[in-house]
This record gives sequence, C-alpha cells and structure tokens, in this order.
Amino acid sequence: MDESTLSFLDRLRPLGGWLSRRQRARERRARIDREDALKYIHKTEAKGRRPTLEGVAGALGLTLDEAARLLGNMQTAGLLVDSDGTPRLTAIGRDSALHIIRAHRLWERYLAEETGFAEEDWHGRAEAREHELTPAELDTLAARLGYPTHDPHGDPIPPPDGALEPHGGTPLAGLTADQAGRIVHLEDEPAILYAQLVAEGLSPGQIVRNVTRTPERVHFWTNGDEHVLAPIVAANIFVTPLPGDEAATAVVGRPLTDLPLGESACVVALAAGLRGQERRRLLDLGLLPGTVVTPELRSPGGDPTAYLIRGATIALRAEQARQIRVTGEEGRRGVRERGKAFTPAPQHPFTPAPSSPSGVTNDADN
Repeated sequence: MDESTLSFLDRLRPLGGWLSRRQRARERRARIDREDALKYIHKTEAKGRRPTLEGVAGALGLTLDEAARLLGNMQTAGLLVDSDGTPRLTAIGRDSALHIIRAHRLWERYLAEETGFAEEDWHGRAEAREHELTPAELDTLAARLGYPTHDPHGDPIPPPDGALEPHGGTPLAGLTADQAGRIVHLEDEPAILYAQLVAEGLSPGQIVRNVTRTPERVHFWTNGDEHVLAPIVAANIFVTPLPGDEAATAVVGRPLTDLPLGESACVVALAAGLRGQERRRLLDLGLLPGTVVTPELRSPGGDPTAYLIRGATIALRAEQARQIRVTGEEGRRGVRERGKAFTPAPQHPFTPAPSSPSGVTNDADN
C-alpha cells in the first residue's frame, strides 16, 4: 500500500470513529425510549387506565410520529401488540418492563440508604441508572441492601420472578375526620409536587389524623405537626386506614428538640423518613424505643445540645434531635408494655454525635 493510500485512510479514521460513536448513541437512545415506553405502559395498566399513543408521546417527550414509529418497532420486536388501537404488553414486554421498574426502585433504595444525595434527587438519578443495570447486578444490589420489598416512596420492588403487588393505599383525602391512617406511598411524579411533600417532611410510615378537606385545601396532622396542602398535592399521598384499636394505641410523640432542659422523656421512634447512615448513627448511640433521654446542656449558640442517654452525655445537633420522637411518662409506660424497655449501656465520656456525610460513599453515576 503506497504512502498516498495510507494518508487517505488516516484522514478517514477520525470520521469512522465519529460515525461509530454516533451510531452507538442512536442505538442507546432507541433502547432507552423502548424501555421508558414499556415502563409507561406497565404503570398505566397497573393503575387501571388505558395506554395511548398520546400518552407515550407525552411521557417520553416525543412527537406523535416518533411515538408511532417507536410503538411499531416494539410491536415488530414482540414487546407489545395492538389491541383495537391500544398498545398492550406481551409476556416478553411485561418482563422487560418489570426489570426496568425493579432497577429504578432498587437504585432509589440504594441512594436513600447508602448515599448522601438529597431526597429530591433520587428519582432523576434512578431514571438515568435504571437503563444500565443487568439482572445479575440487580440481584447483587438487592442482597447488599438486605432484599428490600419497597422503595423509599413506598412503591413495591418487583422480585426477580416478576410478581408485583400494588402498594394498596388509597388517596389521603378519602379518610374521614375521625379516621387515622398510615402513609404507604408518596407519588414521586411530577417532581414539583413531590418536592412539596418532601418539604413538608412527609414520608411512608407516618400516621395521619384529623383529615378535613375543602375544594381548596386538605388539612391533616402527622407527628404532631399540622399540614395544609392543595388538593392536587395531597392527591399524591396514599394511606391505609388504621383499625380503631391500632389508631388509639399509636404513640406519635413530639420532636426531641421540644424537650426543655432537665426534663426526661422516652424515645418512641425515629422519624420514618430517617434512613441509611443517619438512622444507623442514632441507633448506634442507643436511641431505641424505650430509651430515656434528658437534655442537660445547650451550647451558647443554641446548637448542639448535650443529652443524657443511657448513662452517657452525647451532643446532638438540632437537625438530628428533630428526627427523634419522644413522649412523657405515660407514653413511656406504653412503650415498655410493648416489650421495648431500655437497658443501660456502659458510660463513656462526652462525645459529639457524628455529623452527616458531606460527600457520597458510592457515587450513583459510577
């Protein structure tokens, strides 16, 4: 091969590399669109609604022509069938959709338990990561997390066999004023409405009471706090009603930060929304249901506060203490009656509680 031919091929090589990268990017984009369409159709069917071409286009940000081509390609690939103009998943399509849903919810659980990302960021990061995880990687991740059954929002995580049970909740506004309920799910889409729920400090596991509603507002109480939401926001909160006896005995408590210096109280629970490393920190300090806590000294700036906990004096910042629910002597007896009496721990010197991680233990994008 002469020198001029080699020179010509050298000039073509960068173009060939660029074309190859562009082709791979197109293929990846097409795969992501297919998987997002599968997820949309599955979720829509699970809600008892009819998937539509317009719905696919809106969910994926496509034109109607682009969505029609996408659904046609998916039908050719055996992922769905057309049923009188309605796209319906085949068995293969359903399995593929459940894989993506499992990946999304497991990754959200990972972000909640093992990273320092803000709650509002979990969904977006999981949306990006769900397309990169293989079934084997999901099995490994599930084992690492202790085989969780639900994501941080209360959505059930599909097991490897593909069975998926609904969360079973009903809209919050369906409770009457004399009913109590437990939050089982917070809808994380659209993001702007979910951000309002996060700002209110709501999370699955909390007990809601005294729900009243007007055309303009839904009013309720949880964890001793009053909440007033627009109906469109409250519609993203799902609850299960509590039986009368369970509702009557549920001890809500108040934040530890409300306790005056020198007054003792009993730990009822840690906030339902407290997860991962922060929850483990407080548990390691002995803050279990039944533990007696007494605020003894507050710093000149008002934060942190030194608490007597199981014979040791430990400093907690206000943001940590707010996550600890306590009650008085009557509630303390109730907790102990349920078999959760505290046991003393060895004394150790005044030690400030570890601070929140400033970084991330495992970057979700790695």
